[in-house]
Amino acid sequence: MPLTAAEALASARTRFPVLAGLPPDLAARLERDARVMEVPAGARLFDERTPCGAFPFVIRGRVKVAKLAPSGREIVLYRVEPGQSCLITSSCLLARRDYSATGIAETDVALVAMPRELFDALMAGSPAFRDYVHSLFADRIGELMALVEEVAFRRLDQRLAALLLARGPVIAARHQDLAEELGSVREIVSRLLGDFEDRGLVTLGRGRVELKDRAALEALAAGR
Repeated sequence: MPLTAAEALASARTRFPVLAGLPPDLAARLERDARVMEVPAGARLFDERTPCGAFPFVIRGRVKVAKLAPSGREIVLYRVEPGQSCLITSSCLLARRDYSATGIAETDVALVAMPRELFDALMAGSPAFRDYVHSLFADRIGELMALVEEVAFRRLDQRLAALLLARGPVIAARHQDLAEELGSVREIVSRLLGDFEDRGLVTLGRGRVELKDRAALEALAAGR
């Protein structure tokens, strides 16, 4: 069943307490101007080099934010879960710039979209909301720095082992999905997975990877 505006706003206030404490005039504008969006899995919420017109509050589902190369390769920057917001959207709104990445619904997604004008009003008139946006930058930049460190300084086999450990013990994913997660290509990831299977670390199936030797994978992920 589609969410009504009242249901979506109630959920947003629960998941984002900063919205429940807005000054009365800004709370009234939120009621009037915010819009509910429900999109299916696989839909693009925004694309690189397109204008940004609203700030999203995800209340259901999961959004993947990624950089896409012309070759079709991608690297996942971060994901936005219920109760979270998007760093790139906030930076684009603040800087009046187009998107610098792509947002894709990994599952069916429901969100409350706050138009740019209301975002600006909250940044100016609500210290709590302004602090929320600043904390969003701090949290997400920490994640992005960890990603840069992984890509720059860890071998791909170590990163693949760490990814499998985080997703296991049974991972329902294609080799292509894992390659995209790592910013690599399917052929290389398939070769590494085949090597892992030969060493008894995993068992491979169609769209499936099962961990068999977690201790050895942990040692590999740690570079031991």
